Amino acid sequence: MTFKSTYLKLTFFYVLIVMAISVSFSIAIYQISSREIGRGLGPQSGIFRNMTDDFENIRNQQIEESSNRLKTNLFYYNLAILILSSIGGYFLARRTLKPIEEAMEAQNRFTADASHELRTPLAAIRAEIEVALRDRKFSFSDSKKLLKSNLEEIEKLENLANALLKIARVQEEKKDFEILSLDEVIIEAFEKVEKLADKKEIEFDNKFIRVNIKGDQQSLVELFVVLLDNAIKYSQEKSKINILMKKERNDISIKIKDHGIGIKASDLPYIFNRFYRADTSRSKEKIDGYGLGLSIAKQIVDFHGGKISAKSTPGKGSEFTVLLLS
Repeated sequence: MTFKSTYLKLTFFYVLIVMAISVSFSIAIYQISSREIGRGLGPQSGIFRNMTDDFENIRNQQIEESSNRLKTNLFYYNLAILILSSIGGYFLARRTLKPIEEAMEAQNRFTADASHELRTPLAAIRAEIEVALRDRKFSFSDSKKLLKSNLEEIEKLENLANALLKIARVQEEKKDFEILSLDEVIIEAFEKVEKLADKKEIEFDNKFIRVNIKGDQQSLVELFVVLLDNAIKYSQEKSKINILMKKERNDISIKIKDHGIGIKASDLPYIFNRFYRADTSRSKEKIDGYGLGLSIAKQIVDFHGGKISAKSTPGKGSEFTVLLLS
């Protein structure tokens, strides 16, 4: 309702401005036209000055009729302008306010989703503590288990807070890009997830090329950490992940392909949305996360003027492609 009333208010101001201009022009046209009509009919009084007063009456009648017709025409013109400006003003108001409305809706959704994700671990901590306080046989070993469980929930909160801060940093920071070696950026990102890959005994098949790009190193490393971490988490043990770099005209293509559980076609259009998590019921292990990683990745790619896309076949794996300007 807030934006609907704002549409109407903005439309009213648009119409007010248009009608003020229209009425001003109409008054000016009426005054000028009235003088011209008087001048045009004026010489007739000279021709018939020696005749009866009937001719003077005819002249005045003609002037009045012309003025009335002019008034009527101007009234209908202004009425038409009022209707058209109202319709046009409303559509213009909606077009003007639409990006603001969408931004506010996105912010409200983001706030609601973030609040929900924050509330879940907090509720778990509170429930565990309340149960422990009611348990009269609560032992020292039980307290250690409780503290360990609480620390796990706190770690989840820290991860969520860090992810939210990364989103804010990508959105707000405007850095001067520097010349970077893209293959070194990917290697640095790989080193950050190497332990997770070793734990699952995942093999990497890398085909790098030496190429320089303009960008922000910290955010680009974060981009490939997200994509590699995703590929590792959703891959089966002892599987393979392929990384292929290729130059395509003025772009550099980086493909990261895993052979894991894949993504359903119904989920693919939404995987870059904040807090969206695809169905992982096919996985034998629970996949932790808040659905922010790919959203962060997309923001980083957009920040660099590139594109990111994904294709996947359930049960056979997923392939993410990043296009960056060289």
